[in-house]
Amino acid sequence: MPLDASAHAWGWLALSGLVGFVFGDYFLFRAYALISSRIAMLVMTLVPPITALIGWLWLGEIMKAKELAGMFLTVGGIAMAIFNRPNNGRRIKLSYPMKGLLFAFGGTVGQAGGLVLSKYGMQDYNAFAATQIRIIAAIIGFALVILLLGKTYLIRNAFRDKKGLFGIGGGSFFGPFLGVSFSLLAIQYTTTGVAATLMAMTPVFLILPSRFVFRQKITVLEVAGAFVSVFGVSLFFW
Repeated sequence: MPLDASAHAWGWLALSGLVGFVFGDYFLFRAYALISSRIAMLVMTLVPPITALIGWLWLGEIMKAKELAGMFLTVGGIAMAIFNRPNNGRRIKLSYPMKGLLFAFGGTVGQAGGLVLSKYGMQDYNAFAATQIRIIAAIIGFALVILLLGKTYLIRNAFRDKKGLFGIGGGSFFGPFLGVSFSLLAIQYTTTGVAATLMAMTPVFLILPSRFVFRQKITVLEVAGAFVSVFGVSLFFW
């Protein structure tokens, strides 16, 4: 248990866990069900600019013109790669339920807010211990949500699904544990806007696995979007 953390760290990191994991992920997963994961991911490309805006307002972080250009190029390339991909065999349409779009935007704000709150609460504290505090708060938060919605039976059913538990367990190891811990390490060394931009590259990294693992066709626009994104990221290092 991270008992060496200060009251400041516990309070703000716990809040970031509720905002990022409970609020952000709950809204994001609801959006998946209403407008599909691909459209939700498209809305999630707004995470870097929203994170940069909140980081500027709350933490006084200022991104250089070169970094801002890199962020918008990267986000644009990611959007190109996502938008051109067929969704369940169909091209992306232009009309989706407003409720689903609002859920996706809520998930976006939750992700961005959780990252900024984490930086404010963590400061120079150990990133892995900070992640543990966030997850402890998230477990409590999700338990309350499940109880209030009367969904406890779903937890019982989930433990009977061995294949599902294996997948979720692996995803939890690489996502909330390693992924989030490394993201907190990242924001200790750079601005939240730059870190969020780099972390938003996931859809680009999925292009090759989608081709060789799932045998999906890669389009020219996806490849172009990947190159634009990589070029955008490279501006951070010039």
